[in-house]
Amino acid sequence: MTTYKQRRALVLGLLSLGASALPGVAMAQNAAADAGTAAIPADSDVGTDIVVTAQRRQERLTDVPVSVGVVRGDDYRTFTSGGDDTLLALSGRVPGLYAESTTGRIFPRFYIRGLGNIDFYLGASQPVSIIQDDVVLEHVVLKSNPAFDIAQVEVLRGPQGSLFGRNTTAGIIKFDTNRPTMDLNGQASISVGSYGSVNMDAGIGGPIVADKIAVRASVLVQHREDYVDNTYRGPSADSTATPMKDAMGGFDDRNARLQVLLTPTETFSVLLSGHYRDYEGTSTLFLRNALVRGSNDPIAPRKSVAYDEAQNNPQAYKTKGASAHVTWDFGGAALTSITAYETTKGYSRGDTDGGAAANFPFNGVANGFGQSQGQIRDLDQWTQELRLASTGENPFKWQFGGYYFDSRDTTDFYQRAFFLTTAARNPNNWVRLRNVNTSWAVFGQASYDLTDQLTITAGARYTNDDKKTRLLKTANTVTNAVTYTGRTFVRLEDEKPSWDVSALYKVNPDVSVYARIARGFRGPTIQGRSAVFNSDFTTADSETITSYEAGFKSQLIDNTLRFNATAFYWTLKNIQLNGNDSNGNGVLFNADKAEAYGLEADLEYRPTENLSITLGGSLLHTEIKDNRVYAQVCALNGVVVCTVNDPTIRGGLFAQIDGNPLPNAPKWTVNATARYDIPVGDTSKLFIATDWNVQGYTNFVLYKTDEFYSKGNFEGGLKIGYDTGNFEVAAFARNITNEKNLKGVIENYMAAVYNEPRIIGVSLSGKIR
Repeated sequence: MTTYKQRRALVLGLLSLGASALPGVAMAQNAAADAGTAAIPADSDVGTDIVVTAQRRQERLTDVPVSVGVVRGDDYRTFTSGGDDTLLALSGRVPGLYAESTTGRIFPRFYIRGLGNIDFYLGASQPVSIIQDDVVLEHVVLKSNPAFDIAQVEVLRGPQGSLFGRNTTAGIIKFDTNRPTMDLNGQASISVGSYGSVNMDAGIGGPIVADKIAVRASVLVQHREDYVDNTYRGPSADSTATPMKDAMGGFDDRNARLQVLLTPTETFSVLLSGHYRDYEGTSTLFLRNALVRGSNDPIAPRKSVAYDEAQNNPQAYKTKGASAHVTWDFGGAALTSITAYETTKGYSRGDTDGGAAANFPFNGVANGFGQSQGQIRDLDQWTQELRLASTGENPFKWQFGGYYFDSRDTTDFYQRAFFLTTAARNPNNWVRLRNVNTSWAVFGQASYDLTDQLTITAGARYTNDDKKTRLLKTANTVTNAVTYTGRTFVRLEDEKPSWDVSALYKVNPDVSVYARIARGFRGPTIQGRSAVFNSDFTTADSETITSYEAGFKSQLIDNTLRFNATAFYWTLKNIQLNGNDSNGNGVLFNADKAEAYGLEADLEYRPTENLSITLGGSLLHTEIKDNRVYAQVCALNGVVVCTVNDPTIRGGLFAQIDGNPLPNAPKWTVNATARYDIPVGDTSKLFIATDWNVQGYTNFVLYKTDEFYSKGNFEGGLKIGYDTGNFEVAAFARNITNEKNLKGVIENYMAAVYNEPRIIGVSLSGKIR
């Protein structure tokens, strides 16, 4: 078995191999486009083709036998103009995609077609993969890297087990930024709004040496002032200063990226990229007793809390990374090497009971003290991909390659007694874990045009996934006596094939129908955080999914109408689920299987030159199928505090979840946008634009209750402004109706998590092109 140093040397050697070819060969920009190193045409209008890279080459959306949702760069910047989390802002904007977080801006959780993971463990595995500029971001903190200076976002629904990085059972969210080009171009969008919110998303690039070297620099700066008051006036066991006005809710998120494109000759190119993030803010605010038994209508105010501990929920992370994308065109085929390194460190601390214990006495005694902190001391992720792919427009297209992944982190978990400043302080109330995840894969795909109208595509991948978690420090007593009796080392390994087969038939150049069958898997998972409560590790074995889908894609009425729709069915065997133990700590387990079926559709229409409309929607039915599996319910002090609607055992403390929907799987969603222009000159116009999304019944936990779900959540945005084509000034509102939507819960404390508040502001944006 190779050592970590040997594997790291191999990765560096592969990069050096690619770089060593630079003096003798070079690559044309058209070959770079095939490799994905050139900018994707962004912000295309109705009447022009949408180009995607869902199959690792640039193709028209109508020619791709995969269900793909697309968000253009300008639309994406509109959604985030109020300073919202750049990733969570996607939730509800693409049919079939949902996103949420109960750990602030450093831990987004994504769900596609109902599949996701509600686990809040820092080492949690997710069935949705995030890819930014061809680099897989696996750890949950790396997944939070903000997206900025975006050209296009692609949501690839369903298993993606052949071509992209890690295996994924749910799908992929693929972010492509604006890349360097040999023409000077740029964009900038700056907005200010309520609560001192500031959002600046900008990028500019162009040639340094004509046809040889180009660069692009991009920045994202997001800021919001603290606006949530801490109203608690009693004593604090950890010396949290209370009461305090404007104590929390704000953030500063500063990001930068620099890209350098080298094209010394016509057959070789190197794209070098480096990025940096410096973030400080507030972790998620839980609002205790915001839910009243028998109702899912949250009653707690948005702008005030009563916390007795946790120093106003601080969190902070610093992340940086670099990649080298090297492509060598041999003529008829291109060899691509993608080498990437990501690292991060930081912490997140929170009052986990969501309120002051003195305000919720039990038998006359203050009840519900709780705080915790997760801290990554160091994380290093190395990835290396080598891929050889055909080029050109031949009837037979192919690609094959290999992939290597190595992630290592040292993570600490601290519990309440560690932070106390009273005699009850226990400086040993924390654990340290060392997590190692290595994976390798070989993959290939072939596509053949049987006729001018019919194309068959097949892909396969064989993956080995190895996870190891070692407990380096146990949570001991005040005298440092060890009381932990569980395992201190767990290793899980599995290897499986995954594959997909599809057929696409072009009814005519602008209408196609397709069908796809895919099989994917997610490797085994370890949950080590339980050791902080002196509980043994919990684990879950691999899960495998088989998915079936069929749909059509079209551009109609002289290309003024796009209409795409897909129907799907999937079954997931040995599904990995997450519940709670008696301490409210996440517990991993497998259920026999889950099934789902549904429909996704999106429409884009321009009935007149000055009016454009989009409409998207999804229908989804998910169901857990295992009558042997039970989940712990909402119990506090041995008393069930919510209304459980499932059969229960053990005094009502555990509910049978057979037949229940998956958590955070909306039964339906609708999203719509509209823009109307009023010409005021040859190129200038006034405009009004709006966007809305509505979400149907969504259960937040594994069991059914009267409280822990949302139904009919909606948000809307409005923008009114003046546009010259290259410059825009506008007034905007995000969450214009100031909806207080329930987005998550802490069950035993009947605590609620809300969406972002209304932000009203003004924006300036411009383009160089």
